[in-house]
Amino acid sequence: MFAEEWAVFPGHYAGHLTLSFAAILSGLLVSVPLGIRAAGDARLAGPVLGFASVVQTIPGIALLALMVPVMGGRIGFWPAYAALALYSVLPILRNTIVGLQGVDADLREAALGVGMTARQRLMQVDLPLAAPVIVAGLRTASVWVVGAATLSTPVGAESLGNYIFQGLQTRNWGAVLFGCLVSAALALALDQVIRLFELSAARRARRLAIAGIGGLGLILAPLLTQLSGPRAAGPQDRSFVGEVEPLSGRTVTLAAKAFTEQYILADLISRPLEARGARIDVREGLGSAVAFNALISGEIDMSVDYTGTIWATIMKREDVPPRAVMYSETSAWLWENHGILAYAPLGFENAYAYAVTRETAREYGLETVGDLSDKPLTVASDPEFFGRPEWTRTRDIYGLSGLKTRGMDSTFMYEAIASGEVDVITAYTTDGRIDAYDLVLLDEPAGALPPYDAFILVSAEAAKDRALLEALEPLRHAISSDLMRAANGRVDLERQRVREAADWLWLQITGSD
Repeated sequence: MFAEEWAVFPGHYAGHLTLSFAAILSGLLVSVPLGIRAAGDARLAGPVLGFASVVQTIPGIALLALMVPVMGGRIGFWPAYAALALYSVLPILRNTIVGLQGVDADLREAALGVGMTARQRLMQVDLPLAAPVIVAGLRTASVWVVGAATLSTPVGAESLGNYIFQGLQTRNWGAVLFGCLVSAALALALDQVIRLFELSAARRARRLAIAGIGGLGLILAPLLTQLSGPRAAGPQDRSFVGEVEPLSGRTVTLAAKAFTEQYILADLISRPLEARGARIDVREGLGSAVAFNALISGEIDMSVDYTGTIWATIMKREDVPPRAVMYSETSAWLWENHGILAYAPLGFENAYAYAVTRETAREYGLETVGDLSDKPLTVASDPEFFGRPEWTRTRDIYGLSGLKTRGMDSTFMYEAIASGEVDVITAYTTDGRIDAYDLVLLDEPAGALPPYDAFILVSAEAAKDRALLEALEPLRHAISSDLMRAANGRVDLERQRVREAADWLWLQITGSD
């Protein structure tokens, strides 16, 4: 059980620990000096605590997302670290102020009376007496940060959240459970280790501090192993024997958005690159805007995107030209404005389509999207869709403003429509669950929804590498919509692993393993 999860555990655990410890230490280094200063100055304490409290009220996922544009479109460790460090400040800062202000005034006066300077009193009286309270704040911050670090996957930082986000999208509940259990165990273990330091400070017991250091060493041991030795092989690490190819030694970074198809395609694209000697780094669970900005900045080398997404979301175009025109203009715009190469069309389209159950179609006489007008129905989609021009356009053209909208993760849309929780969903046309749930796709005669042809985008720097581009050639126009739907179905319906579905798809494309 959990064999595949253990295979990638070293990297995910190391990423999670590195993020968490860096953020906690930074929070400690900022909060304690600031708390010492604020404890003696009421005019400073209020604004400082107020600012920290405001930061704490921002949802963790939102704070992480905000750090990406703040840091110039960078993804990965740094935006996640910045957000988590800010998140750690409040409990340490608040407890530092409370702890210092709670030191008995008579003791403080006595310290001055025996000739101590203000600095000596702080170091020898105030801080030792306030230490248990300060450590309690550190304990709270640590648990918060370790938990919030699981949300760093959408900004491209590796963590235990990778298990949760990919497992959620691929309906691999074992991976979700594994990620939750390990992150919870880490939070509890760190909490107990810091508790030992807290008790040591309160009781002046050195043996408790030594026990805490030992516990911290056990928590850090896997990280030290990861840093000192070779990276453990996982599903993305496939070795190839034979002649060294032109990409030998190069690391190619791929982006995968947060749905099944993207995970499969990232695994698929890695194969011809690895066959030429490249090492693959997959940044999973990214949103469309985050992935695109990372491509512009060179944080990632390539991604699979869709013409309709680039057209409407990135280019902000509201017209819907013919498929060939859209592909041509999108490719030209990407190259002229960002140096991004639209290199390899994959051959299939994954578009949005309004879907209902056969019972709902019969009950309301639904055949086209326009038939939804003035019906007391609820439409569900991934939250991103309702902020895109496609929804505004279809709503206005077909008079759908009376529909109730409900955003939810795409993983749960199909169960929601099957159970009657919602009446309409925006299905993905390459999703195998359309047939499995016997859903009816409504005709969309006005062409309000643009084409969504899948193509590989290559960053400006990576586009200079001819060997890299040549490696992608086997994928050009190689995947039909039926093939992609079948591969998705293997994960979503048959509960296969992403790697197994990619194995099957690669076999269909090349005829070889």
